[in-house]
Amino acid sequence: MDERAEILAVLRENARYSVTEIAEMTDCEESTVESVVDDLEDDGVVRGYRAVVDWSNAERSRVTAMVELNVTLDRETNYRDIADRIVKYPPVDSLRLVSGDFDFAAEVSAESMEEVSRFVSDEIAPIPEVTQTVTHYVMETYKEQGIAFGDGDDDDRLSISP
Repeated sequence: MDERAEILAVLRENARYSVTEIAEMTDCEESTVESVVDDLEDDGVVRGYRAVVDWSNAERSRVTAMVELNVTLDRETNYRDIADRIVKYPPVDSLRLVSGDFDFAAEVSAESMEEVSRFVSDEIAPIPEVTQTVTHYVMETYKEQGIAFGDGDDDDRLSISP
C-alpha cells in the first residue's frame, strides 16, 4: 500500500489521530504526513472531518429518515442538476444516485418526525422533476460509518416462536 492510501486508511479509522501518531503508525516522516493530508484535502479526496454521533446517548433528540426519490428527466435536466438542487438543503445529510426501484436515496435529519415530513413535503416533493418520495424513518441505529453502537445486549423484545 502506498503512503497516501495508508494515511487515508488511518484517517478513516480515526481522523483525530495527531500527525505524530499517524507518522508512527505509517512509518512516515511527520512532514510527509502533513504533506499527504494537505494533498488529500486539496485534491478533494478528504472532504471533511466529523464526529459519529449516537443520538440515543445525546441529550438532544434527532430524527433521521431515509427518503427514496424517483425523478423524471427532460432534455434540459439531468441527475446532476437535480442533485445540485437537493444537496443545498441543510436537512439533507447525504444524497446518492442509486440503482434499483428509485433514483436517489437521501438521508434527512431534523429534530422531529414532523419537521422531516414537512421538509420532504414542502421542499423536495414540489421539485418539478420529482415524481415520487417514500420516507422511511430510522427507528434504531446499530452501526454508523463503520462504528457499532451499543453492546447488542439491550434488545428486550420477547422472542416469538411458531
